[in-house]
Amino acid sequence: MANLKKLTILHSNDLHGDFMAKEIDKELLGGISMLSGYINKVRHEEENVLYTISGDMFRGSIIDSEYKGMSTIEIMNMLTPDVVTLGNHEVDYGLAHLLFIEKCAQFPIINANMYITTNGVRLFRSHIIKEIGGMKVLFIGLLTEEVLHSTKQDRLIGSFVNVHEAVDEVGKICNAYRTEDIDFTVLLTHIGYEVDIELAKMLDPRWGVDIIIGGHSHTLLTEPTVVNNIPIVQAATGTAQIGRFDIMVDTDNNCIDSYKWQLIPIDDDYCPRDYDLEAVIERYKTETDKKYKRVLTRLADKYTHPKREEETSLGRLFSDAFKDSLGLDIMMVGSGSIRAPEMGPIVMLEDLLQVFPYSDEVYRITVTGEQLKRMIRYSLRTGALQGLTEFYQYSRGFEIYFDYENQQLEKLVLDGEEIRDDKFYAVGITSFHYENLPEFLNISYEELKKNKEPKVVATKSADVLEEYFCKHELIKAADDQRLHLK
Repeated sequence: MANLKKLTILHSNDLHGDFMAKEIDKELLGGISMLSGYINKVRHEEENVLYTISGDMFRGSIIDSEYKGMSTIEIMNMLTPDVVTLGNHEVDYGLAHLLFIEKCAQFPIINANMYITTNGVRLFRSHIIKEIGGMKVLFIGLLTEEVLHSTKQDRLIGSFVNVHEAVDEVGKICNAYRTEDIDFTVLLTHIGYEVDIELAKMLDPRWGVDIIIGGHSHTLLTEPTVVNNIPIVQAATGTAQIGRFDIMVDTDNNCIDSYKWQLIPIDDDYCPRDYDLEAVIERYKTETDKKYKRVLTRLADKYTHPKREEETSLGRLFSDAFKDSLGLDIMMVGSGSIRAPEMGPIVMLEDLLQVFPYSDEVYRITVTGEQLKRMIRYSLRTGALQGLTEFYQYSRGFEIYFDYENQQLEKLVLDGEEIRDDKFYAVGITSFHYENLPEFLNISYEELKKNKEPKVVATKSADVLEEYFCKHELIKAADDQRLHLK
C-alpha cells in the first residue's frame, strides 16, 4: 500500500495591492486582513500547509504606488507566504529597485528564467525545496517575456536582462534538482492561462511536474484544467478569493494520489480578520488619505473598463483627455494601463490614480498614413482579442474598420476623412509603448526620425489627467464607436 500524506496548498496571484475589503450588499469582501485570517485559520486546522503567490503583488493601489512597493513588502511579510514567484509588475519600479525590495522580503522569491545576458547568471533563485510533514516539495518560478517590455525603460540595466524559454528551464531544474527525495513538484508561473496550457503540453512526464499554479491572465476558474495529467489553476485577481488544493501525495511514487481544488471566497462570514495586519494597512492608508483623498471632479455618470481587449467608456474618456490636452491628432492609450473596472461619478485623486496608476512620459510621434495603417494592422493581428498582444483605446474622431477574421484593414478615418498614405499625423503614446514600438506596433525608430524627431510632450501622464479632470465638471464619456470589427 502506497504511503500517502496530505498537503494543503493555498495560492493567490495578481494581488495588485488590493489591500482593502470592499462592502458589497452590506457585507465585506476581500482585503488582506480577511485573506490573512483565512490563511492563519487553515494553518491551524491542517497539519501541512503552504501558501504561495504567483506574481504581481505590486501595482493597482495608492498605498503601493506611493511607497514604490515597500509598503507591499511589509504587508506581505506579515501575510507570510512560503514562496512567491515574480510577476511582470514587480519590475514596474525598476529592476534595481526590485533587487533592493527582494532584500526586504522575509520570504523566498523565485524565478528560473530571468538571466543576465553578459554572464548567463540568473537574477534570482530559480527554485526552492520546502520540507514539510516529512515531504520535500520543489517549487520552480517562471515569468512571462512581457517583463522585457518594462525593463527597456530601465536604461541602466534593462538591456542586460533576458528571459529564457520556460519549458527549457523547467527541464533544467528538474534534471538537476528533482532527485528521488523530491515528493512533489509545483510550477509557480506568471505567464497566463493559455500559455500555461501550452507549457503543460510540452513538459516531459519524466520531469515529474505535478501541478501548475498560474497568474498574469486573471483567469477565474471553477475547476482545474488538466493537461498532460497536470492540473492547472489560477485564482483570478485581487483578494476576493483564494485557491485551495487539498492533495494526497504518494510519497513512494512521488506523485498525486488524489486531490480536491476549490476557489474560496474571502468574506466576513467565512474568514476571521487579522487586526494586527489591519493596523499596519491603516497606518499607510492614513498617510495616503491626507495627500490623495480630495475631489477632482464629478463625471456625468459611472464609466467602465470591464475588459482590456475591447473598446470601453473609460478608454474613450482617457484617450480624449490626452488628445484634448496635448493637441494630438490621435492618442493611443494602452488598454492595460487602465487598472480598475470603473470610475465615477465622484472622482477623487486616489480614484484616478488607482484606475490609471502609471506616470509615464507621453511621446508625440509623427507617422505617415501608410505607416499608421501598418501599425494598426499589426496591433490587431490574431491574438489581439485574446489578450496575447497589446490592445489600445483610441481618441475621438479616429475610426478603424478592420476585418479581424480575415486580418484585413479596410480603412482608417480621422474626423470624417479617410487617412491618406502620404499625409503626416501626430500620434500620442506613453513611454512604455514608445520603448517597445517595434514589438508592439511594427515601426522602427529610424523611420520615425526621418519623419520628425519624436518629442516628449508630457513628462508625467498622470499630471495630464489630473489637470484635465480638475478643469472640467460633469464630463461625459463619448459613446461613439471607434473600433469597427467584423
